[in-house]
Amino acid sequence: MRDTQDVDLLVRRSDLPAIAVALEAAGFVQGTVTDVVCFIDGPNGSPRDAIHLLFAGEKVRESYPLPTADVSESVPADDYTIVTLEALLRMKLNAFRRKDQTHLLDMLSLGLIDASWLPRLVPEHAARLQQRIDDPDG
Repeated sequence: MRDTQDVDLLVRRSDLPAIAVALEAAGFVQGTVTDVVCFIDGPNGSPRDAIHLLFAGEKVRESYPLPTADVSESVPADDYTIVTLEALLRMKLNAFRRKDQTHLLDMLSLGLIDASWLPRLVPEHAARLQQRIDDPDG
């Protein structure tokens, strides 16, 4: 398991007002960092440690090949819901930042994903996954 500083939540844009009320009541402060709505832990908190909202079915960046997953692409986990592995893989391949590539390498090393996933992906995502399979250190 790899921890990250921030938390990403996949939400419906229409739920933003209710989310804002709940998080602000808990002391979070709404902000925007590189066009992503986030909730920072108090007025002195850091955006690196914030809750970042990803809007279901929307592109985080216009350059991304695909939009984020829909909230229906989820499975239960304890007392919360998480996106499916396929949806998470698409979102990691969309962003493809170094930390996303590290998460992809973790998934590969655990056998959660492998080359058999390539035909299920759009060409740009397939090329990115193939790149990590062929050159994990690259």
